[in-house]
Amino acid sequence: MNISLSKSDNWGIWAGGLCMVHCFATPFLFVALAGSSVYSGEAPLWWLSINYVFLFISFFAVMRSSRTTSRVFMKPLFWISWIFLSFVIVNEQFEWLELSEAITYIAATFLIVLHIYNRRYCQCKTDTCCVDHE
Repeated sequence: MNISLSKSDNWGIWAGGLCMVHCFATPFLFVALAGSSVYSGEAPLWWLSINYVFLFISFFAVMRSSRTTSRVFMKPLFWISWIFLSFVIVNEQFEWLELSEAITYIAATFLIVLHIYNRRYCQCKTDTCCVDHE
């Protein structure tokens, strides 16, 4: 079993899962802070920055998993789903398009499912089976 592949998929699963928890927790955090005198009505910068930390981690997980997957069709699926998730997260901040919050969950879930599938079914048994080996 290729340990690097397994680790990149695990990182991708964790980053996507924590991203979803972060998105799910945000409204509850704001409701809890609504009665507080320190709440300004806007999300703190550090809270918004967490989105980009998850994107950063997932970028490297997608890059590594797409390089080492044994299935050629996985590479474009990884990148398309990561680009879509990135667009949705950046759009959420700049509000270019009015999108449902559910789109964020769908994009993150799809990326998580890809990593789970890749970890389960796209493992290299030898060093020569991967599409792009280092």
